[in-house]
Amino acid sequence: MNGDDLLGRHRRVLPDWLALYYEDPLEITHGEGRHVWDSEGNKYLDFFGGILTTMTAHALPEVTKAVSEQAGRIIHSSTLYLNRPMVELAERVAHLSGIPDARVFFTTSGTEANDTGLLLATAYRRSNTVLAMRNSYHGRSFSAVGITGNRGWSPTSLSPLQTLYVHGGVRTRGPYAHLDDAGFTAACVADLKDLLGHTRAPAALIAEPVQGVGGFTSPPDGLYAAFRQVLAERGILWIADEVQTGWGRTGDHFWGWQAHAQHGPPDIVTFAKGIGNGMSVGGVIARAEIMNCLDSHSISTFGGTQVTMAAGLANLSYLLEHDLQGNARRVGGLLIERLRAVAAQVPYVREVRGRGLMIGIELTEPGTDRAAPQAASAVLEAAREGGLLIGKGGGHDTSALRIAPPLSLSVAEAEEGAAILERALRGLQ
Repeated sequence: MNGDDLLGRHRRVLPDWLALYYEDPLEITHGEGRHVWDSEGNKYLDFFGGILTTMTAHALPEVTKAVSEQAGRIIHSSTLYLNRPMVELAERVAHLSGIPDARVFFTTSGTEANDTGLLLATAYRRSNTVLAMRNSYHGRSFSAVGITGNRGWSPTSLSPLQTLYVHGGVRTRGPYAHLDDAGFTAACVADLKDLLGHTRAPAALIAEPVQGVGGFTSPPDGLYAAFRQVLAERGILWIADEVQTGWGRTGDHFWGWQAHAQHGPPDIVTFAKGIGNGMSVGGVIARAEIMNCLDSHSISTFGGTQVTMAAGLANLSYLLEHDLQGNARRVGGLLIERLRAVAAQVPYVREVRGRGLMIGIELTEPGTDRAAPQAASAVLEAAREGGLLIGKGGGHDTSALRIAPPLSLSVAEAEEGAAILERALRGLQ
């Protein structure tokens, strides 16, 4: 514990519901590459990246240089003035989005991005009904909490929106888990059609291609494409929440929605986290007719501020120039196979899932499907003791470890982290 009792000071001035990891919470003071150090000088391999936010590397020279140089010129002016870094990043994001005639609006977080996406969809469709996935998470604002399908992260049932929840975000649980992939998709589509027959046409479906807080769960590839076909026939929009899946993290694709691309791109894509590599950058991409549908003025005081846009530009350039998506595919594939080999010998592990460098390890009581939250906490603590930081998550009946290192992770670092995790998991026996 720090000599000035930082934990005690934290508890006296910050909310009780502001979660902290670990029985003895740590203060991270600095980082470099894929490693961070705490206030006591302990070094850790970082497999969580500030909740999937440090996407490329800690203290990446290209990003810190861009931030420093921009801060020496001007940090902020708001969207009321022309902003060259914002225009340049918007041009690159629009081009990469896959959405025709795309427009980009920058925010400061994924929560605000999803809030804006919901505003656009409901205004465009003149409906306050929204479809969301069970086990989903979309942020902390009033509207985002209102559509979140994960009880652990939804503190109120009050909402400006009417939300209807759809099956399909979790492949290995729920009433269709016993079906093969084709049968699972067909059953979820039939459920969606049945649901739409009982309500006025909603504004949109919002869905994470891979559910983040929900424990890195996902449906079979193509499920959201099948959903899109049903939705498009009724004019209902598809919002892809790419806050955690965007920018190549899943390895196979630059955007998570591209695993479901048979019937075209989403109408709206929301993003955040990794693009800023720790700076507060979020945003929305939408077709021009949708983005421009608002009939009143709007601005963003801090969205698109020059210093965060400079960081985003430098970070995106580094990501593309060094093919970090390809690295996520290669190194992530090796890491998943290594962890599956370990899991086969640990009765507490129900499933190792994911793609690229977005990997979930679901823990249950041995021989059952019952969640094992104490086991998840024990592994979290043991991994820290071994020098590895990971995350955790899951829905009402899951306990999942979340593994999401910076995308520049090396093979040697992946092996080092896997070895620490192996010892932590074997310690459950």
